[in-house]
Amino acid sequence: MNNGDNTAIFSTDIGVIALNGSVKIKILDFLKTGCKSFDEIVQHTGKAKSTISVHLNDLKSQNLLEETIDSNDKRKKVYFLRCQYVACSQEPGMKQYNEMLDLIASPEVHSFGCLKCLFHAVQYGFRAHGVNCDPIMRKIGHDVGTSLSRNIVSQEPGDILQEMLNFWEKNDIGSFTILEKDPIKLAVHNFFDCRSIPIKEKTLCSFAQGVFEGVFRAKMGGECVMQMIGKCDDTCDSCFFQMIKL
Repeated sequence: MNNGDNTAIFSTDIGVIALNGSVKIKILDFLKTGCKSFDEIVQHTGKAKSTISVHLNDLKSQNLLEETIDSNDKRKKVYFLRCQYVACSQEPGMKQYNEMLDLIASPEVHSFGCLKCLFHAVQYGFRAHGVNCDPIMRKIGHDVGTSLSRNIVSQEPGDILQEMLNFWEKNDIGSFTILEKDPIKLAVHNFFDCRSIPIKEKTLCSFAQGVFEGVFRAKMGGECVMQMIGKCDDTCDSCFFQMIKL
């Protein structure tokens, strides 16, 4: 998550909220792993209890977290998230966005696939205007993966991956290689033709990451994350993921 130097953006039931306080962001990041007690939050942040109390009250008032009674100790409270990390600010970069717009305006756009270029342009557009949207693209990827899982009949990890690979190649989504099976380690290639598009800033790794998470959580009925262990470089040779079961 954003380290607090920039603005972090969260989605709540009442709308989008932007934060730029490093301590508040650190608290929300800590709660991503589950409910935490007041003392755990104090220890994690290294701040005074009075300071954390003020921050927790602020975050509750913004509907970013809630408190409840600890089921193991009725004398204590625990805190949990009520928000989704969406994006963070970054230094704007117009270069790749303008390159994509030039490509869309050229006769060459048909050779790369007009719809795919438009999809990439959305990614570049957010970044061009100072928004790093990797978190929300991962969440959207997760939702897409959950829906795609309905097209998969297998229940075993290896068979699920083979069905996914067949589906990807049949529908021109991309390809991936199974590097290891325990734990699952993957190399994803040419996702949405990112390798063929001649622009040196790739943006879809987090989306692919979410797709795998959505499929595996839906099919295996358990929590897992696809940890990014290697992001694709400027040539987009591949990005690497490893499954971690929670």
